Amino acid sequence: MTSLARACLRALWLLTLPGAIFAAQPGDADFVDEFAGKPRLVVLTDIGNEPDDQMSMVRLMLYSNELDIEALVATTSTWQRDRVRPDMIAKVVAAYGEVQPNLLKHAEGWPKAEQLQAKISSGQPAFGMAAVGRNKLSTGAKAILAAADRADPRPLWITVWGGANTLAQALMTARLTRSPQQLAALITKLRVYSVSDQDDAGPWIRREFPTLHYIVRPTQPDSHEYMYATWTGISGDVFYKNCEGADATLVTNEWLDRNIRSKGPLGAAYPKFEYIMEGDTPSFLNLVGNGLEAYRNPGWGGWGGRYLRFLPSGESRPLWTQGGDADSRITSRDEVTGVDGRSHVSDQATVWRWREAFQNDFAARMDWTVKEFNAANHAPTVVVDQGRSPWPIHLQVRAGDTFELAAEASDPDGNALQFRWFHYAEAGHAPAWGLAGLEILEPGASRTRIRATVACRPDWMNHNANCGSGIAHIILAVTDNGTPRLTAYRRIIVAVAQ
Repeated sequence: MTSLARACLRALWLLTLPGAIFAAQPGDADFVDEFAGKPRLVVLTDIGNEPDDQMSMVRLMLYSNELDIEALVATTSTWQRDRVRPDMIAKVVAAYGEVQPNLLKHAEGWPKAEQLQAKISSGQPAFGMAAVGRNKLSTGAKAILAAADRADPRPLWITVWGGANTLAQALMTARLTRSPQQLAALITKLRVYSVSDQDDAGPWIRREFPTLHYIVRPTQPDSHEYMYATWTGISGDVFYKNCEGADATLVTNEWLDRNIRSKGPLGAAYPKFEYIMEGDTPSFLNLVGNGLEAYRNPGWGGWGGRYLRFLPSGESRPLWTQGGDADSRITSRDEVTGVDGRSHVSDQATVWRWREAFQNDFAARMDWTVKEFNAANHAPTVVVDQGRSPWPIHLQVRAGDTFELAAEASDPDGNALQFRWFHYAEAGHAPAWGLAGLEILEPGASRTRIRATVACRPDWMNHNANCGSGIAHIILAVTDNGTPRLTAYRRIIVAVAQ
């Protein structure tokens, strides 16, 4: 089947199956992870090389009720080449254990500290691929394989905060000890998000296992290109000077002193940053159950940023990465109105556009560690068109149609709620369809009318205006007036035909 025929069939299928969730292989730009339940997570961290990993580990503990944490693995990196620090992970988990009983007053599902302590292990004890080979299976690599081998239909996310050589060891061992079919089944289950390349293992993995779902901006294993990376949108305002338009006051040590470090044992385990706050946190922010469901496809965008699938220079196969075609106006960058009132376009904006929401959520959860339920704030619950599931709602319309969406929301604390509907114009690109145009007629009401303007927005040269069908993502953000203000979301994906 030709690529054109396949694209036509996919578009036809999408437009004719009411409410369908479209799916393909994880390597395709239009795939969607359809699993139900919490995301499964393995963390590889070079904690101890500088404070930001420990900072991210503290935040991770505050979302451990929304994730199934399978392993916490201490690794090396270009910044910490000859030692691993599982003791530092254990220190953060112990601080979490002191506040876990109070967290249970606010939500269900918080694991016991003893359960998390049992998941701590050490990866390869030296730097890069020189520490990988036959008979070098570390306890961390064993933990990756054990998690991947569990009879669980959910994919396994592996977030790489430092070097990737422990993942490389696990994959090398699997290739040496399994049949090609067994290896392929294992690879299909994995989803990797790497915070740049911090050793030589990432490029080796991508070359040797070309079907592996991999999110990264490929770099040399040093910091020379960090400033260009999407993940720096978490807090790169001052050090990298690459977050023009973002609210820099939310990522200072002063804000963190007031809202995080001053609150109980877990807050006390949160150090001051040296360079930026929590550079590794975007690797798991899209897994948080806030209603954006961004972990289902890296091109959808969410608190952890948005990526595009294409072939970067120097790589052997397409990745979820940064870049794109400026001529077609389809890139990994978002255009966002900053706190200065001006429009800003950058990869970092795909993260910092959500900064107020994710920092307020962080502060509220830290409150949960020390306060009673009635003294803290909790996010609203949002329903659109009576859809109780957090999964995205799918609609099919034609260009020129006007349709309605109705939302209901409740707040566990009785706070007043503000509704905001917006078209996430850059989200959802896939080769099988274009990006459609929408006009939201009542953006601040609980019930809104939306007009589908075009099935495929024109490119820079006004081409592709008659591409047949396109996709548009609508986000509903509902924010309470509590302290701090908290936001919940719903995503509506609209297929627009000519």
